[in-house]
Amino acid sequence: MTTKILVVDDEPAQLRLFDQLLNGQGYSVMKASGGREAVRIVHESRPDLILLDVMMPELDGWQTCSLIRDLCEVPIIMLTGKRNSEEDIVHGLECGADEYLAKPVGNRELLARVKAALRRAEKPSKSGKKNARFSDDRLAIDVMERRVTIKGEKLKLTPREFRLLALLLENADHIVSHQQVLENVWGWEYIDDVDYVRIYISHLRQKIEPNPSDPMYILTEPGVGYYFCSKS
Repeated sequence: MTTKILVVDDEPAQLRLFDQLLNGQGYSVMKASGGREAVRIVHESRPDLILLDVMMPELDGWQTCSLIRDLCEVPIIMLTGKRNSEEDIVHGLECGADEYLAKPVGNRELLARVKAALRRAEKPSKSGKKNARFSDDRLAIDVMERRVTIKGEKLKLTPREFRLLALLLENADHIVSHQQVLENVWGWEYIDDVDYVRIYISHLRQKIEPNPSDPMYILTEPGVGYYFCSKS
């Protein structure tokens, strides 16, 4: 079946450009000029990937992303004003976005990121034990069941946050380098985007650690990477 990509932008010229580019690569393109229309299309047609502009009237991209995340785990690439802006990335984390591209974006970069996101969505991570589990008197993780709980309460993680946590747990007590995290969780196209790892690790610690400033689960090996500590 043809891969379906939903492009959401309130500027008709941008919609036409993306439509032409993606159609030329064999993708089936759906278009929405606003957030409400985008949510409706996601509900009815279940696209394989979404390109979502941030600056839109009524519902902005962040609000739209949150609504879509409540429906499904489709990869969402946000089109933002500043490449790798930490503020945008953190905001996107809260909403469930997968990644961020600055407008205007070059055709080659856009296509590379689209292909990477689709590839990740189709394939499981290449690491370790897929049935990895962990539990103590506070935190429980089951990779197979895609379930994380804190004191029995289910924790809501974005798809990207869960992939990151699963990678660390699958390699518990072994250091996973920044490059290994990027390749497994984002794709080789992101091998130089080390800031992604730092920001996501920090955000994940905020969710699972009793004291994020003094973590007990996700530990840092300075200058190398991170590891999940399974020993109490």
